[in-house]
Amino acid sequence: MATLEQKLQDLLQPTVEDMGFELLGIECTRAGRYSTVRLYIDKENGVTIDDCSDVSREVGAILDVEDPISDKYNLEVSSPGLDRPLFTLAHYQRFVGEEVVIHLRIAMSGRRKWQGDLIKVDGDMITLNVEGQEQVFAFSNIQKANIVPKISF
Repeated sequence: MATLEQKLQDLLQPTVEDMGFELLGIECTRAGRYSTVRLYIDKENGVTIDDCSDVSREVGAILDVEDPISDKYNLEVSSPGLDRPLFTLAHYQRFVGEEVVIHLRIAMSGRRKWQGDLIKVDGDMITLNVEGQEQVFAFSNIQKANIVPKISF
């Protein structure tokens, strides 16, 4: 059965792409009585606040008509930011060499959170260099992953 995020991705991706953006991924979270539906968009020269507003307006109209979410929700449209989330294997492949933090669905070696340099994507396996040791993770076991921002002054 497809997750809500997958259903929303299938529903919204054509519109977002027609507007000239890549729909990187969707996160659905719940806090109290409200859910938050967060879309991450990007384009070659970056995303502006006006871009997010335009996409939000179009996506909001589709969600109002299709009504795929039964609860009350807040819609957020965002650029990926410095701590860019990784949603697909292609995203991992694109960022080989970067430092990432991943959160696992099922713990490995007693840990659910791992941080290290992304060194390889092989099929559906992700390899990180964690403190000098190679650790291999199944993509299907990764709940969430983000680039670790590098900030220098």
